[in-house]
Amino acid sequence: MRHRLILFDLDGTLLDHFAALHRCHAYAMRQLGLLEPTPEQVRRAVGGGLNEAIARLAGAERVTALLPHFLAHWEATNLDDVSVLPGGLELLRAVAAAGGRNAVLTNKRGPSAREVCAHLGLTPWLASITGAGDTPWLKPEPKLTRQVLADLGATAAEACYIGDSPFDVATARQAGLAFYGVTTGTHDAAQLRAAGAEHIFPGLPGVQAALGS
Repeated sequence: MRHRLILFDLDGTLLDHFAALHRCHAYAMRQLGLLEPTPEQVRRAVGGGLNEAIARLAGAERVTALLPHFLAHWEATNLDDVSVLPGGLELLRAVAAAGGRNAVLTNKRGPSAREVCAHLGLTPWLASITGAGDTPWLKPEPKLTRQVLADLGATAAEACYIGDSPFDVATARQAGLAFYGVTTGTHDAAQLRAAGAEHIFPGLPGVQAALGS
């Protein structure tokens, strides 16, 4: 493998959780009598953390009112329709077989990230799972990435980050990591390229081929 440590974004990169995200945002907004967002609106809103997604969908002034409704429905239903994206488990296993390590670095809330990874059988292949609330920071703050690297005993030169959004491009660039983009999530290749990504693939199998070359 080209890198000793592979850091993954979660939603839209390693797994597909968008149906659950849309369902819970729609549920929360119904409780306040607001117009439900479309799946595409939710897809465009996520990436910067739950509070920011709610603010993008309904306005910052409604975050406090909507958040409890979202979280209650999320806790009850979030594992109903979630799946590993094609090539995800194969890439995790290939990295481990080559003597490398995998870790998750996401703006999904830490407990939710660990719950879904365990549910999908990914946890045994992950050295750590870090999400919102586990540290004082969110992506793309470089202090967050540096903390994860320090916890895993790795340097930026030894690691790379795989993600699907401009948040992820910025996360890698601000911490000095190589970045590999996938178009399985919130943004297309043109948007990732405009954010500064150079290595962009239609999915994780392409990333695996690039990492192994």
